[in-house]
Amino acid sequence: MLVSLVPLFDEDMAVKAYSIFTQKNNFLLNPLMLGTASNDGAPRIDGLELIERMGIETISSDKLMFVSVTNTSIFLDIQSVSDVPKNRIVLLIDNTIPPVEMYINRIRELKEKGYKLAIRKLHVTEYENYREILGLMDYVFLNTKKISVEKIRVYFDKLFPDVIMVAGNIDSADVFEEIKALGACKLFEGSFFRVPVTKGETNVAPLKANYIELLNIVNVNDYDLTKAADIVGRDTALTLSMLKMVNKFARNSEITSIRHAVAMLGQKELKRWIRTAVVNELYADKPSEIMRLSLIRAKFAENLAKNFDLAMKSEELFIMGLFSILDVILEKPMSEALMDVHVSKDVYEALVDKTGKLSVVYEFIEQYEVANWSEISRQMLLHKIDMKDVYNAYVDALVWYRKIYS
Repeated sequence: MLVSLVPLFDEDMAVKAYSIFTQKNNFLLNPLMLGTASNDGAPRIDGLELIERMGIETISSDKLMFVSVTNTSIFLDIQSVSDVPKNRIVLLIDNTIPPVEMYINRIRELKEKGYKLAIRKLHVTEYENYREILGLMDYVFLNTKKISVEKIRVYFDKLFPDVIMVAGNIDSADVFEEIKALGACKLFEGSFFRVPVTKGETNVAPLKANYIELLNIVNVNDYDLTKAADIVGRDTALTLSMLKMVNKFARNSEITSIRHAVAMLGQKELKRWIRTAVVNELYADKPSEIMRLSLIRAKFAENLAKNFDLAMKSEELFIMGLFSILDVILEKPMSEALMDVHVSKDVYEALVDKTGKLSVVYEFIEQYEVANWSEISRQMLLHKIDMKDVYNAYVDALVWYRKIYS
């Protein structure tokens, strides 16, 4: 099975929910499934299976989970197959569920049992036929490339004032701001949050320069611990974070200086801490999802190394993922942003030119994040990658991230 989490933001760019998109089979090995909503025809809810397997706290401690149900799985006795709390999930349907009595009655039954409901992929011309189903929804996803939010809000304000509209497929910050200004939508989805907003600035803020310098130092094999210690000492937040880490390793030892603390951690543990703590500070003025995306990309890329015959490049793949949205963080084009960090030629080519040895993994990850399963299927077939390996690589990245911030 393949699985991807797509974030939903509120107007303040805080993540309020995730949509869980899954796929059971490789499309190209099972072409009859192309264009269908069903993963393999089996009556199961894969998103709930994932949550059951990992535990909802592993995926998110407090966010709603939008879980897709098909025209067969909607009839499952959900309470008997899942212990996931009702108040943490939203059952997400689409236009493959027709507005006929059998389905309307089932949707109404789920509503009466206390489940939250959402619908997506409806064209404006279908709204009238789906009026009875729309009246039972808590959320409606709008494809902002095909639907005018300003016009459709009149329809919903009149007929379904309690339905929360979700603006989807937003691909730029400008579009996000325009839709937000209308005040019609409460949630927003799309790639807008990871598109750089360039302000024409040529300098990096002093604190961010420290963080980048620290990352540069530890990205060499045998780096100087004292140099790293001196940079950590310039930042109170980093110093406190590091001392908390050291205390886990040396409960009975008295720390006399920052250099002493760094020496106690050693190169390996210090590098591991820096790659997470520094990214946390580097992205502090950005939406939390930016940091999460960066770290999960880094670990996911590292985990995929052997599947793309790049096992010897796993460290570079981690750096590639970590810096893959540096343009967003520094608010400048990627080619300029990477001038501030010391990355290898392979990493530079992958992030700037989308070429070189590592670019295939970068492209794979980008397609995976938006659940482009047809392209992912093609790549898996091309590189002879087992679906289970991809699933495990992604889930391991999620678990790794949650352990860091638990």
